[in-house]
Amino acid sequence: MATLMEPREKRLYLSLSWQSDHCSMGMKSMDKDSMDVNQELTKLKTKIQETREKILAMPEIESSPGEQQEQLKTMREKVDTKTQLLQKYKGLCVFDSPKS
Repeated sequence: MATLMEPREKRLYLSLSWQSDHCSMGMKSMDKDSMDVNQELTKLKTKIQETREKILAMPEIESSPGEQQEQLKTMREKVDTKTQLLQKYKGLCVFDSPKS
């Protein structure tokens, strides 16, 4: 035998039923969003790891900034010395081409 509900009880039942349906839809949506967020986080973590590996593979990365500055200074001095030598030898005409 079916029980009859009072109008107030019926409204409350319908309201709770509607909320329940929409909550479950919201949960499904949240689950999908959560999966999307997890996928994006995984991609981001992968990119960060790849970047770390690239940085560690860079030459002289283990040198401190001061050591790198000293190496740069030494290399510039070598370039200046070699440039001066090239100018000196260019003026001496030592590299004349042989006449045929």
